[in-house]
Amino acid sequence: MFRLRIWLRSTSVESLEEVVRQIKEIAEKTGVRMKGPVPLPTRRLEVPIFRLPHGEGSKYWEHWELRIHKRLIDLDADERVLRRLMRIRVPENVYIEIKQLPATTTGRPSRASGRSRRRG
Repeated sequence: MFRLRIWLRSTSVESLEEVVRQIKEIAEKTGVRMKGPVPLPTRRLEVPIFRLPHGEGSKYWEHWELRIHKRLIDLDADERVLRRLMRIRVPENVYIEIKQLPATTTGRPSRASGRSRRRG
């Protein structure tokens, strides 16, 4: 068994939540441990565009905004779960990134991680 970290990004909250729902169903059916979905901060891109008047009008700016919504999910998975994840129907506007994390037995970092202090 290994651990997976799944990042999801989308401009549409509905599409993003649909993919998250599918991942939750897979985790419940297979009985693997799932952490998340953790909502990450939404990235807001604003683009001001200068509009020239046609004729004698006044000049003004239009503001366009694009919001990128993000979620993070951690799964303890095996090969069977990974195969099911690869079969999820993903809309065009949802981007998925899956990485394998190093497996830890207790879920905590080890004490021998270079932080030991020698006194003397």
